[in-house]
Amino acid sequence: MPDKQAFIRSHTRVLPVPSLPEMRLYQADAVTPLWLMTEQDLVQERLAPPFWAFAWSGGQALAKYVAAHPAIVKGKRVLDIACGSGLVGIAAIQAGAESVLCNDIDPYAEAAVALNAALNDVTLAFTGDDLLDGPLPEIDVILAGDICYEKAMTDAMLTYFRRAARQSIEVYIGDPHRTYFPKDGLTRLADYDIITNADIEDRALKPASVWKLPP
Repeated sequence: MPDKQAFIRSHTRVLPVPSLPEMRLYQADAVTPLWLMTEQDLVQERLAPPFWAFAWSGGQALAKYVAAHPAIVKGKRVLDIACGSGLVGIAAIQAGAESVLCNDIDPYAEAAVALNAALNDVTLAFTGDDLLDGPLPEIDVILAGDICYEKAMTDAMLTYFRRAARQSIEVYIGDPHRTYFPKDGLTRLADYDIITNADIEDRALKPASVWKLPP
């Protein structure tokens, strides 16, 4: 099994986050080669697509909102679910969160989060467990960026979020108006034009919004 951090260092570069240039992440600037490598060269590990290698627009929007409104996380225990690179979790810690638990079922995301946390001089916890069917961790806030790529995942996430909201956990979602994102039952908090990679999105400047799930 290859060293995951070494793999990430070899196939990404340290770059500023386009819409949050004060933050740096290990990012791929050539999308197709890395995508093909994780699908073909390392197929024996059944790798997921390398979502951890990009600063997705919904995550950037949510991170910008957290940075602009630190009170939503300050002194609180935060879960960054489907965290990918850890972008949103880093923003939460920088905004004063008591702790951040990053969660992603992709084993390479754990390595990416560790590398990116070190780059930004923050401490993040990580779990690779599938949290959606289990008990909620001891948290006060859930942050979720870009979780609406597929209908089944969207439905599962929203079921989990509603369960959390019933337990007085605040839920914030960043999304660039993807097909499966349900606007009904959510409160729209902010809109952003996010600088992104035209290779992974349909344009280089992508509208994205931040939403809150009411209790």
